[in-house]
Formats: sequence, C-alpha cells, structure tokens
Amino acid sequence: MIDWIIKLLMLSSSVFILLAAIGVLRLPDLLTRMHASTKAGALGITLMMIAASFHFFDSVVMAKSFAVIIFILITAPIAAHAIGRAGYFVGIPVWDKTVKDELRNCYDPDSHRLMSGLETEEELELYRQNLDYKPRIRVKSKDKDK
Repeated sequence: MIDWIIKLLMLSSSVFILLAAIGVLRLPDLLTRMHASTKAGALGITLMMIAASFHFFDSVVMAKSFAVIIFILITAPIAAHAIGRAGYFVGIPVWDKTVKDELRNCYDPDSHRLMSGLETEEELELYRQNLDYKPRIRVKSKDKDK
C-alpha cells in the first residue's frame, strides 16, 4: 500500500514540475512565468520530498526532507518576488492584457524610488525638492557613528 502512495506522490510531483516547465516556456511575460515556476515548482518539490520520506521511512531522511520543504517554501516566493521586481524596475514589458499594474503610479524610473502611496504632503514635498538625491548605503554601523 505504501508503494502506491509513493508512486502517486512521485507521479503528481512530476506532473507539477512539468507544468512549471511548460508555464515558463509558454506564458507571455516575466511575471506570469515567475508565478508558474514558483507555485508549481515548489509544490512539485514538496510532493517529491514527501515521497522520499515515505520511501526511506527513516527519521534522518524525514528531517532532511522537512528541512528541504521548509527551505523551498520560504526561499522560492522571495526569490521570485525579487526577480520579478527587478525585472519590472529595469523595464521588462508586461503582457498587453495585464489588467492591474499597482506600481505604475508609485515608481519613479528616473530616481529609482518606489513610493508606497501613503506618504504625507511633507514627505512628498521633501521628495520633490531632492530629486537628484540618491540614497547611500551605510558603510559604518550606527554604534560607530556616535
């Protein structure tokens, strides 16, 4: 009986990973491709790790499989978000039939600043006065500045 569960998990895992690969090849723009590869790929790897845990049925393998599942579920959406955001800021075009673009009015491509839309009038005025100001990365820690 456990063999059939393992076979079903591996089969469904391979189907989801195949769907992720097809999504990357067939979908029209970066954002939808990132969505397909992250969702289906993470689910496929999760099912594969569960199948490996059932197959070996060892506490060490189960712990490692659980660690891989947690790692994939945490890092895959963050990496996809970072890549998609970078692609949007660089200017990679979105699909023509995209209905909603929430960053259109919040991103300034000249200064590379992203506004939240919740700024006060004072903050917006300060921003307008300092358009040539580029934020710098802090080299020293706050404790050493004092």
